[in-house]
Amino acid sequence: MINPGTLYLCPTPIGNLEDMTFRAVRTLREVAVIAAEDTRHTRKLLNHFDIHTPLISYHEHNKAERGPELIARLENGESVAVVSDAGMPGISDPGSDLVRLAIAAKIPVVPLPGANAALTALVCSGLDTTMFTFAGFLPKTAKKRREVLAQLAGHPYTLIFYEAPHRIVATLAEIEQAFGDRDAVAGRELTKVFEEFIRGKLSAIRTHFATNQPRGEFTLIIAGCSATSEDHSEEASWAGSPVEAVAALVAAGMSKKEAIKKVASDRGLSKRDVYQAAVNLK
Repeated sequence: MINPGTLYLCPTPIGNLEDMTFRAVRTLREVAVIAAEDTRHTRKLLNHFDIHTPLISYHEHNKAERGPELIARLENGESVAVVSDAGMPGISDPGSDLVRLAIAAKIPVVPLPGANAALTALVCSGLDTTMFTFAGFLPKTAKKRREVLAQLAGHPYTLIFYEAPHRIVATLAEIEQAFGDRDAVAGRELTKVFEEFIRGKLSAIRTHFATNQPRGEFTLIIAGCSATSEDHSEEASWAGSPVEAVAALVAAGMSKKEAIKKVASDRGLSKRDVYQAAVNLK
């Protein structure tokens, strides 16, 4: 009877190569094969650390076929290391799918600690780290993004997002519209030579990157919805007429659409009626 191999989750540097751990280097040398998101990218890392283990591609577009192949190798006694392009595999990449397959097949899964952009930015943000929620990349379609942001708008804990440079200004605007103008931090080029943290209100960060070309991958840390904000929102929802209530909520930072929805829900009114009453509201 063949004992199964082990699936190792090996983090790789998010920028600075000195953040590669001794254990990760040893593991990548000892396994039978390394499953990499982008083999060309990972090959550069392996060359730097003089690692000659065979590489096999494993990414979002081939995981349905490649996953079972890797499980078969593990069941035959080979150990496999899975890596992403940067950071911890299984966070916003298909490594999590391979973990589920391995667990279902009763194959040992061993995580190695290491670099992670979300936690790196969080601990340097200056915002609350007691409780936080990782939201990752927002959906690609505008409708889905609005739905996710609406769900998170009242979330009381610090929120963590990832975003690409070409989308950062638009994403900041969408988050500001959904959440109001909260305290936030944008971390870019983390652990690299040009590492930078921009701190301030969402509007100020958005303005900064509207006039300074965004470069590098971004991690956004955004303050949660405070109890004070929630209380103010509840008070504003009942202030005066429905139109006045919508105006009060908008002034407090809520989007006009969400304000209309809240006033209609709180007062048992039709959203259409509230919308028509508030349609000319600036």
